Amino acid sequence: MNPISIGTPRILSIEDDLVLGAYVHDELGRSGYQVTWCRNGQEGLAIARQQPFDVVLMDILLPGLNGLKVLTQFRQSHSTPVVLMSALGAEADRISGFSLGADDYLPKPFSMAELRVRIEAILRRVALDRRPAIEPPAVAADNLRFDDERFEVFFGEHGTTLTRSEYRLLETLHRNSDEVLSKAFLYQHVLQRGYAAHDRSLDMHISQIRRKLKAIGYTEREVRTVWGKGYVLSADHEMA
Repeated sequence: MNPISIGTPRILSIEDDLVLGAYVHDELGRSGYQVTWCRNGQEGLAIARQQPFDVVLMDILLPGLNGLKVLTQFRQSHSTPVVLMSALGAEADRISGFSLGADDYLPKPFSMAELRVRIEAILRRVALDRRPAIEPPAVAADNLRFDDERFEVFFGEHGTTLTRSEYRLLETLHRNSDEVLSKAFLYQHVLQRGYAAHDRSLDMHISQIRRKLKAIGYTEREVRTVWGKGYVLSADHEMA
C-alpha cells in the first residue's frame, strides 16, 4: 500500500527534538508543504499507517520505538519514501537504514536547503514512477524481469522487492547494460540531485542491489564498480 496525496505534498516528520522538530515543521510549511509532526516512534508509525503521505522524515534515535524499528514495521505494508535523519555517523547505521528500505539518509546537522533538495528529488522520482508506461510493466531481458508497479525484480521463480531508488538505479543500469554510467549521471538522472563526494547514498543503494540480486540467484550479470568512472551492469569480470 502506498497512498500518495494529490495537490500539496504531505510530509510526516517524526522527530523528538522539540527545537529541530518545530523548525522543520515551520520551515517546510513556509515552503509550501503540508507537514504533520509527531514526537515518538509509536505515534509516528500509527499516523504513517492511517494517513497518506508523500514523504516520511524520521529520526533514528526516537523514544519508545526507534526509527529503524518503525521503518521495519512500516515497510511491511507501505512503500512511501522514507528519509532517515540522525546524528549517528557510523557507516553501519547508514547500511542498516538502507537495508531496511530507507530511500535516503540525511546526517545531522543539516541545512534546511539540503533537506528541501532531498525532498524535491524524491517527489520528482515519484512523479516519474507514476507516469504511464509506454511498454508493458513487466520487461524481460537475459531472464531478469522488472515489475514497474510493485518495484520488484524477478529471476526465474525468485523475486525481490526494491526501494524506489534501488529499482530506478537497477532498471537504468539494466537498460544500459555494458555501458559505464558515471556517479554524476546516476545522481542527476536517477536520484534527481547533484553529486557530492561526501554523499554515500548511491554506494549504499548499489550495495543493497547487489545483495538482493545475489539473494535471488542472479549471476548472469553483476553491478560492477569501475574505479574513477562509475558503475556498470556487466558480465565482463575484467571491467571491475
